[in-house]
Amino acid sequence: MKCVIVDDEPLARECISKYVSRIDYLELLAEVTNPIELTAIVASQPVDLIYLDIQTPVINGIDYLRIANNPPMVIITTAYPNFALEGFQLDVMDYLLKPITFDRFLKATGKANDHFNLLKKTAVSDATTNDYFFIKCDSKFERIHYDDILYIQALENYVHIVTAKRKYLTLLNLKSVEENLANHAFMKVHKSFLVATSKIEAIENNDILIHGTRVPIGRHYREEVIDRVLHNKLWKKNRE
Repeated sequence: MKCVIVDDEPLARECISKYVSRIDYLELLAEVTNPIELTAIVASQPVDLIYLDIQTPVINGIDYLRIANNPPMVIITTAYPNFALEGFQLDVMDYLLKPITFDRFLKATGKANDHFNLLKKTAVSDATTNDYFFIKCDSKFERIHYDDILYIQALENYVHIVTAKRKYLTLLNLKSVEENLANHAFMKVHKSFLVATSKIEAIENNDILIHGTRVPIGRHYREEVIDRVLHNKLWKKNRE
């Protein structure tokens, strides 16, 4: 985790900095004396955790938390226990009273690290749930993974979505399918065909070969197909 220490007392900063150096999953980005300096750092680079003193010049730590927009995780470090309740109401991870022992520092930091890892797992989980979609085939809703699609063929008011295992016929038009695939690696190669670029095995004359099937390349699409598929991928003989 990337962290920043905010404290106007040099000895306090030195103490926390030494503790940070003893924890292998922490990386100290900076030490600053007040939240105004902190704001500039947070705006310029990712910060995961702040060790924030309450009694700081310019603006105190509590006021910073009240006005900060989606701040990183915060562990308060202070000599004043009377701010504890207010700190927790502002969703701080923990509240450390000075003088801070390493054991107590480690416990608070471990709590922040557990939360950090949970957020990362959630982000990965959310990403993986976006790798598929559902279509309606007759009376059934079928799940299809983007990576399984070879090509898609328009058939009047329907489309065939073709995977290595089977074909799915659904009441959609090619334009709406193309719009839904806009953020994925598919391209239109014919007025009636979309193909997964990663599944193209060969280009022969005016056909694309995918999984043993020939997909025609429309005359108006050929130049774009050649450019996108072969760009920086075609090996050429060097001139002697």
